[in-house]
Amino acid sequence: MDLPDDYLLREARFPELQELLDSYASAGWTFTDTPEKAGPALQAYVRYAVNVPGLLDGVISEIDDLLQFGLFSDEIADDVDLLPHINPPAGRSVEECLALIRNHLDRIRDGGPYEESALPQTDWEWNKRFYELGQLLGAYFHQYFSQEYESHKDALDDYLSGNPSEAHLQAARDIGRLLSLVQDDSELNRVTKILGLWVYPPEGVSLRQWLTEMQGTIKDHLRAGAS
Repeated sequence: MDLPDDYLLREARFPELQELLDSYASAGWTFTDTPEKAGPALQAYVRYAVNVPGLLDGVISEIDDLLQFGLFSDEIADDVDLLPHINPPAGRSVEECLALIRNHLDRIRDGGPYEESALPQTDWEWNKRFYELGQLLGAYFHQYFSQEYESHKDALDDYLSGNPSEAHLQAARDIGRLLSLVQDDSELNRVTKILGLWVYPPEGVSLRQWLTEMQGTIKDHLRAGAS
């Protein structure tokens, strides 16, 4: 029986490290950190992790666990195989790269500086910061949209009927934050594609207007459910 990805992640030995390495996979599958500076993938992860209590502690602990056994230990081989395989730069091993990452994370955990940014800087960071909106756009307005739905309204109705109110609330919040954060319409188009949008808005409606109307529909659905 095939298990869902989230189940495998919960059961994995290194779930937080997998998230961290996913950031590197999204940014080119290569470790780019130096002893002096964390690279873009690590900076993106840190901007997310510092806002999640205990996450830096967790990922540092998992790196320590892996390094204690060694990357090629038979005892953790199956767990390591689940991780994204990120390429080290010439002259450096994966374990050396992980140790360097650990040093940066430990420094930041202790209050050291990192590159702050109001706007996400990588595809991974956009998807982490707007996870529920990505679920809505990517799972309901995908490349097979026209094969599954008669209209944009049908797809949104399917989302509303198939997900809990907590998800609806977060999606509405995500839309509001995104529209406030991204003022340029061409950039909004780029970002929504990163979040999984494959279809145009309804005819005669701009992307910004459509997202605003979608947020209103979600809020109306929440109010109706609360009454």
